[in-house]
Amino acid sequence: MKKNKLNNIAGLTLIEILIGVVISTMMMAAMYTTYSVVNNSYSQVTDRAKISRSGRDIIGMLMRDIRLAGFKYYYGTNAVGIPKNDYLQYVGGDSSVKDSHDPIIIVKNDLGYQTDTDDTADIREDIINDDDMCCDKIHIVYGDFDQKDTEQPYKRYKITYFAMKSPNVGETHYGIYKTKESWIQPYGQDTGTWTADNTICAECYSAELIRDHLTDMEFNAFGKQGKIFDPPPDPSNPDTRNDLYNIKIVDVRLTFRSKKHFFRSEAPDDKPRIVKGLGDRTREFFDKYLRDSVVVTVHTRNIGAGS
Repeated sequence: MKKNKLNNIAGLTLIEILIGVVISTMMMAAMYTTYSVVNNSYSQVTDRAKISRSGRDIIGMLMRDIRLAGFKYYYGTNAVGIPKNDYLQYVGGDSSVKDSHDPIIIVKNDLGYQTDTDDTADIREDIINDDDMCCDKIHIVYGDFDQKDTEQPYKRYKITYFAMKSPNVGETHYGIYKTKESWIQPYGQDTGTWTADNTICAECYSAELIRDHLTDMEFNAFGKQGKIFDPPPDPSNPDTRNDLYNIKIVDVRLTFRSKKHFFRSEAPDDKPRIVKGLGDRTREFFDKYLRDSVVVTVHTRNIGAGS
């Protein structure tokens, strides 16, 4: 800084101004770099938390439904003429998985689920035939009761959790869908049928998206002393159908993917990012997305009374 001797006025030289600009620029660059690092770290933590939170929410829903599997309502002594025991037709034995009333049926590596009332058969069939199978499917059947419904006081519901591939071109993730069907058999009739038509069953619905960006969904059934059922019991398979009422535990694994890129670079060919399954089901990924799994063991409450 120089002073003018005549009028004693201080000022900055051009060099001093340039030095100040350079220092200010360096400080702003450092501040921006720090902000970017902190913001990226915060975004990563937030994305991880979102994946974990949404996974826990869906796990809670699955736990509640699995614990309902096999439940039956008994009205007991009454004076209004309603039968004490559930009169609804039971379809089991050598029936198909689609028609069965067995409490829990697990279908390994199978996408999609089409009900009799679906109007998206062509789209769903295209997805079902996709070669890139990833996910298991579970059917859960339980009973209920409504004394006010004089036409059909006893209720029976089937809940199905399944996966379908994203309809967006180029996307490799899936979505978890849920269908709720009801067994329609008015009192006095010997047979009935499953329906997801909400004009007949107000609480029913078909292929409702629960959560997007699914990577894998896995269900394993266990019997007494931790014996795993592999393959899982199937009503149409005479070798396994006897174990349908011996299921004590269901292990559930859901793996979700971040919506945006999480890592700065793709994984090298010799060091892929690994997502482990409940058994030997391990998959490798090389992209920039984060994947996180939620695993839970659910004890069945209303089935598993067999030997």
